[in-house]
Amino acid sequence: MAWDTERTKRLLLDAATAEFSEHGLAGARVDRIAAAAGVNKERIYQYFGKKDDLFAAVLAARLRTSMDEVPMRGVGAEAVGDYAGRLFDHHLADGVIPRLVFWEGLERGAATAADAARAAYHEQKVERFRELLPGVDREAAGELLLTIVSLVNAWPVLGHLDAFLVDGGSDRAARRRAVLVASASALARDAIDAAASAA
Repeated sequence: MAWDTERTKRLLLDAATAEFSEHGLAGARVDRIAAAAGVNKERIYQYFGKKDDLFAAVLAARLRTSMDEVPMRGVGAEAVGDYAGRLFDHHLADGVIPRLVFWEGLERGAATAADAARAAYHEQKVERFRELLPGVDREAAGELLLTIVSLVNAWPVLGHLDAFLVDGGSDRAARRRAVLVASASALARDAIDAAASAA
């Protein structure tokens, strides 16, 4: 029977996703990933290289999936608010991306800038985001997208601060989402207006 390489890679990526999300890059253990996947750990090195490369592969795969699952659609400030709300919903339902991005920032930091595939992914994302914002230049679009991504990623990871700053309640996530959508829409309106004034 032939070895199913793609299945093995999927098993390893799934196990690595759970391990890195829980323990970060430094705390993750290759032997735990291999055991969870039911695969010899030598396969990790064979398919992905060192642990840093496996982490990068995990995050890249999750980001690409997220881009497909939360498409940017429409035009204008309301489209930006809609995107922010749907991204919030996605990341709240599956907090893996926020956790991985925070771990990456803490443990890999500026080293990620050398990753050409990640740079290309983010450039594509900014260019797609610009399509929502008529007349807005790349820098302003990038700033707004960074603001949205920061706000969306922070809440699942820094939710413990919520109790200190805001009254909770069973509708807390919905109220947070509404603030995020309103904020993103207002910032987008400002960016579109500024671009129109400068034209």
